[in-house]
Amino acid sequence: MNDRGFFISLEGIDGSGKTTLKESIIRELNLNNSVVGIREPGGTVVSEQIRDLVLDARNSGIMGKTEALLYAAARSQVVEEVIRPALNRGQIVIADRYLDSTIAYQGYGRGLDLQFLFDLNHLCTGGLYPDLTLYLDIDPLEAYRRRQGELPDRLEQEGLEFQARVRAGYLVLAASEPRIRQLDATRSQRQIHDEALRLISTCLLSRNRD
Repeated sequence: MNDRGFFISLEGIDGSGKTTLKESIIRELNLNNSVVGIREPGGTVVSEQIRDLVLDARNSGIMGKTEALLYAAARSQVVEEVIRPALNRGQIVIADRYLDSTIAYQGYGRGLDLQFLFDLNHLCTGGLYPDLTLYLDIDPLEAYRRRQGELPDRLEQEGLEFQARVRAGYLVLAASEPRIRQLDATRSQRQIHDEALRLISTCLLSRNRD
C-alpha cells in the first residue's frame, strides 16, 4: 500500500444501508489490511457528545447554520484525532458519512449557501478529502419503509420532502465529483457489498501503481 493510507467515505440518505455496508467492508478488508471505521458525527469522545446533541429529537430549535457548525466541529475533532493519524500510519479509514453529508443535508436539504458549506468543510478538514466515496442511492420512500419500527432521530423526523432534497443534492455531487461512485442501494446486501469491494480494490490497485 502507498505510505499514506486510503480514505473511503460512505454516503446516502437515512435508510440507504451505509452502516451495514461499512460493517461488511471492514470485516472483509480486515483479513488483509489494517482498517479503522468511524461514523459521523462521532468517532471521538467529543464528537460523540456533539452527535448526541445534534441528533436528539428534543433539540428541534437548532438552526440550520448552527447545525452545520456543530457537524463541522465534530468533523474537525475526528479528522485530527483519528482519521489523519490513521492515514499517516498507512491504514484504511472507512467513514460512515463525511463532508458530502454537509453539502447534501445542510446545503440542499436546509438551503444553506453552498459556498459557505464548501469553505466550512475545507476549514474543518484541513483540505482532507476521501480517496473514494461510495454513494448508496435509494428512493426516500423505500428508505423510509426500511426504517419502520425505528425511533427516528432529529433529522430523520424531517420527512420525505427533506430526504428528497437531500437525495437530489447527492445526485448533483455524484455527477460532478469523480471520487464519488454511485451504487444502487435497492439491490441485495451481497450485491452492494461485492460491487463496493470491486471499486475499492480497483482504486487501491491504481493508487499502489502510482
